[in-house]
Amino acid sequence: MSKPHWDLLLIHATLATFTDGAPCGLLSDAALACADGRIAWIGPMAELPADARAEHVEDAGGRLLTPGLIDCHTHLVFGGDRAHEFDLRLNGAGYEEIARAGGGIVSSVRATRAADEDALFAQSLPRARALLADGVTTLEIKSGYGLALDTERRMLRVARRISRELGISVRTSFLGLHALPPEYKDRRDDYVALVCDDMLPALAAEGLVDAVDAFCEGIGFSHAETQRLFERAKQLGLPVKLHAEQLSDLGGAALVAAFDGLSADHLEYLGDDGVAAMAKAGTVAVLLPGAFYALRETKLPPLAALREHGVPIAIATDCNPGTSPLLSLRLAANMACTLFRLTPEEALRGVTVNAARALGLPDRGSLAVGQRADLVLWNASQPAELCYWIGGNLVRQMWLGGEAIVPVP
Repeated sequence: MSKPHWDLLLIHATLATFTDGAPCGLLSDAALACADGRIAWIGPMAELPADARAEHVEDAGGRLLTPGLIDCHTHLVFGGDRAHEFDLRLNGAGYEEIARAGGGIVSSVRATRAADEDALFAQSLPRARALLADGVTTLEIKSGYGLALDTERRMLRVARRISRELGISVRTSFLGLHALPPEYKDRRDDYVALVCDDMLPALAAEGLVDAVDAFCEGIGFSHAETQRLFERAKQLGLPVKLHAEQLSDLGGAALVAAFDGLSADHLEYLGDDGVAAMAKAGTVAVLLPGAFYALRETKLPPLAALREHGVPIAIATDCNPGTSPLLSLRLAANMACTLFRLTPEEALRGVTVNAARALGLPDRGSLAVGQRADLVLWNASQPAELCYWIGGNLVRQMWLGGEAIVPVP
């Protein structure tokens, strides 16, 4: 039998595997080996083969090692900012009031349309770097600030460029039904037809779309309009996800579940029927505490019902220019604990294994043989510290597909 020879061996680590067993799947004084970009061996130091060899060996000194974090809901690519709306909200203006007055999403559409691809890339890349520095190795990026074929294409191309530039995994979601563009304010049906029949097929044919999303809400798009989009996505073989039940219950969660959707996101107004439908379909509940915080909401997502029905819960930053200008997934996890009363284990599973499920990526989010070797070594000794510290940089070292990031973010 040949001796194990690996590319990377990490020894004397505290592993949070996020597999079954102990809380967070915790293994103390353990080792993990990688070969060809995958985890090749994992177990206690006492069981490490004595004749094992590796090109690179690193002693973790008891520090915490986790899978790379996964931010499964962002609007990271956009032009400009909406800091003035933050000021307006603090002076009493509501989200819907700002949107109906020409602010909100439409404001970001104007700024995004005005930026060419290079400018949009230059504005967006630092935001992705900030998430990477916080331990994020897989990232979802939505379109939806173009609302026209050329600009939506530009946003999705920038998302792909960010992946190539940083080496991280980026999954794209086409969000054409995000808001009604001003030029279609009296031609709503025409715009929905444009999104379903022209924009989505064209962008999918160019390989720019990994999933399809929509904003199903009173100030967004109706249940019927969303269903039309989902039917088109299904014809094209694309998975769906949905902004659902953020401001009201329009039955969006049950709709996305009916299409075996990856996730329903926000969910503050989610009712019992929606919870049951998500549980049956295996649709992930993506909670977005950054938007809840920024909008000073008081209606909590139905955590007890989600737990009771066994709905997987993920956490994401919802990084966007208007309602969640949040650039730390760890802070989102902290907010999920403090605002939504999740346990640290629930929050951390929400940014690892459950976030991977929300993106349809079963090859990451946990530490197990065969999984991608996206790893983070933290200046921490126990998982709860990742939620406990409010801000600051806890990353000691990161690996993407088993390759060390140098310099450390």
